[in-house]
Amino acid sequence: MLITFKSDADGDVIMLGDVGQQMLAILGKDAADSRGIVTVDQLPTAIASLENAMQADRQAALEEARHGNKKDSAHTPADEHDDSYQAAGATIRLAQRAFPLLAMLRASLKETKPVIWEAR
Repeated sequence: MLITFKSDADGDVIMLGDVGQQMLAILGKDAADSRGIVTVDQLPTAIASLENAMQADRQAALEEARHGNKKDSAHTPADEHDDSYQAAGATIRLAQRAFPLLAMLRASLKETKPVIWEAR
C-alpha cells in the first residue's frame, strides 16, 4: 500500500503503508480510511504533533546510543560487508522519514492550503 500526501503548496509526498499509517496516526487521522484531509485549521496541531514525535524519536536515538547500542569504533567503511555494520547503518529513524511531510505541512500552513492524503 502507498499513501500519497498532496498539497497545492508543495510536491507530493509518497510513503509506504506502515510508515504512512504511522504518520497518519501521529497526525490524528484514521489510517483505515482510504483518503482524508488535514484542513488549514488542523495544520498547526498536526505540525506540533509531528514535531513532538520527531523530537521523541531523536531523544530515543540518543538514549540508545548512550546505553550501548553504539557502533563499535573498529567499524570502518571497509567493514561494510559485515552484517552488524549494515544493520546498524540501515536504521532510518522516524525523524528522517517524517521530514518531507513536515515540510509539506509547514508550506501548506504558510500558503493556507489543506493537505489531502490517499491510500492505494
